[in-house]
Amino acid sequence: MRVIVALGGNAVLRRGQRPDAAAQIANVNASIRTLAGLAAEHELIITHGNGPQVGMLALQSAADSGLSGPYPFDTLVAQTQGMIGYWLLQALQNALPGRQVMAMVTQTLVSAVDPAFEDPTKFVGQVYEQAEAEKLAAEHGWTVKPDGERWRRVVPSPVPQRVVETRLIHKMVREGMVVICAGGGGVPVIRDQNGRLTGVEAVVDKDLTASVLAEALECDAFLSLTDVPRVLRDHGTPRESEIAHTTPYELRTLDLPAGSMGPKVEAACRFVEHTGDMAAIGRLDQAERILAGEAGTIVTPSARWPLTSTL
Repeated sequence: MRVIVALGGNAVLRRGQRPDAAAQIANVNASIRTLAGLAAEHELIITHGNGPQVGMLALQSAADSGLSGPYPFDTLVAQTQGMIGYWLLQALQNALPGRQVMAMVTQTLVSAVDPAFEDPTKFVGQVYEQAEAEKLAAEHGWTVKPDGERWRRVVPSPVPQRVVETRLIHKMVREGMVVICAGGGGVPVIRDQNGRLTGVEAVVDKDLTASVLAEALECDAFLSLTDVPRVLRDHGTPRESEIAHTTPYELRTLDLPAGSMGPKVEAACRFVEHTGDMAAIGRLDQAERILAGEAGTIVTPSARWPLTSTL
């Protein structure tokens, strides 16, 4: 099968960890066994999150007295694509000797009039107590919102329209390469009045970008891999239960947090609705079991997987 994997942030930086390079490299290396197993059996495209990393770089840039102004977010997303892509590239090359692996900096086209620019919702960077978050917001001109019991910076998250380099990615996949691309949702760009690409201050959701890319690449399966085993029905209530097999229709009836599980579910639903193929949300270390229908929340038009012939 042709499989696209959207890696959650925990594959690179686990909750509560300091964002030191050594810790992140160790996490990537620990994740590679699963990805290498998928690559051995399937055509594989890998995307990844960058929320903690892009937030850290934004904070450093804002505090750098040697700059006349902080680096724009499109540039910071490109920086994190290169950094995390390099870690994944090297680890996969070591795990798959002889296999061609490519890490790319890619751009994601968004609409210049997307309403998200007026209502930032995408969490980036580390969490803070409310007082500290509000202090940083006043100092740097940020928008901050509650993320659970803590507070984080939020930036606009426009809807991805297309990964600009899709045709090139398709060519490399057909040639047998493992491709790492669209990291952090891709560098957000618009077309200006002259039709030229230009970056914008935003971060595109990586799961939504992965869904758009999966459809364009005619993938057979879209896996959003995180640190939770399944989507929960009635989360946080006495009726809480795991969802194993479901449909886009059922998932869209659930009330899910906009900043965490919500985009993953939306991305999975869009892919299944547009293609009729399989999407799933689950734990990274269970990826092969998810494809076999034995783990994760699996989303298909019929709520059945793997599909079996009725003839």
